[in-house]
Amino acid sequence: STQIYWTDETQLALEEYEGGSEDAVKRYLQLCNSRLSALIQLVLGELTAEDQTKIISLVTMDVHSRDVVDRLIQKKIEGPAAFAWQQQLRFEWDQPSNDVNVKICDFQCKYFYEWVGNTGRLVITPLTDRCYITLTMGLKLFLGGAPAGPAGTG
Repeated sequence: STQIYWTDETQLALEEYEGGSEDAVKRYLQLCNSRLSALIQLVLGELTAEDQTKIISLVTMDVHSRDVVDRLIQKKIEGPAAFAWQQQLRFEWDQPSNDVNVKICDFQCKYFYEWVGNTGRLVITPLTDRCYITLTMGLKLFLGGAPAGPAGTG
């Protein structure tokens, strides 16, 4: 659900920026940083092993999300139609159908709520982002993909 909120809030900030609010995305970056700080404070406290795993996974995803927002500011993108935003893996809640749509570039599909369990998460890197694009474009062309090899080897 944090990815859904992040997509929605980033999209709104970009729309505000496009509408003339010069500091909309910068204000959202400050909000991302404050939320991240709150999560870090939680992880430093007394937690069960399960809760610690959950929060560390959230921190990992939120660091990537924060970095994306920061890159959008650095690149001075002009709105939500910019490729720097479109190339991000985005999760959008569709209220009428109660579904989540996954979007990246010009690809869209429904999210199928796969349960991976409460496990640790690998860091999301620019290579991970490129893999998301490559794999989703393969799905769009009715192909597929099978990333293989040890994690972190590039």
